[in-house]
Amino acid sequence: MQFVIKKDKKNVFQFASLQGATGQEILKENGLSATQFNSFILLHEGKLYMKSSAALKAAQLLGWPYKLLYGFIIVPKFIRDGVYNLIAKNRYKWFGKKDACMIPTKELRSKFLD
Repeated sequence: MQFVIKKDKKNVFQFASLQGATGQEILKENGLSATQFNSFILLHEGKLYMKSSAALKAAQLLGWPYKLLYGFIIVPKFIRDGVYNLIAKNRYKWFGKKDACMIPTKELRSKFLD
């Protein structure tokens, strides 16, 4: 999420916690578990994307050069999601973990739905 916030120069993205009211409504409307939060989802133009599909769609929407990653959409979903799960499982080991959460500015707070 922090990567997308930093790279979203066109102000395309808005965010909602899956535990919040908006997130819970989206999960319910799409028949997804309202208690397991092991992925992020992307809702774009009424279509729901999950795991690797969500990451690739987000990259596409971020524009150049990230949109080039969308080419990986041709890889079968079970392979893409396997790689996504591997990265998700090891992200703190590979990329580190922040000691504190980001405190959003007033401008950034407007990007959060609840």
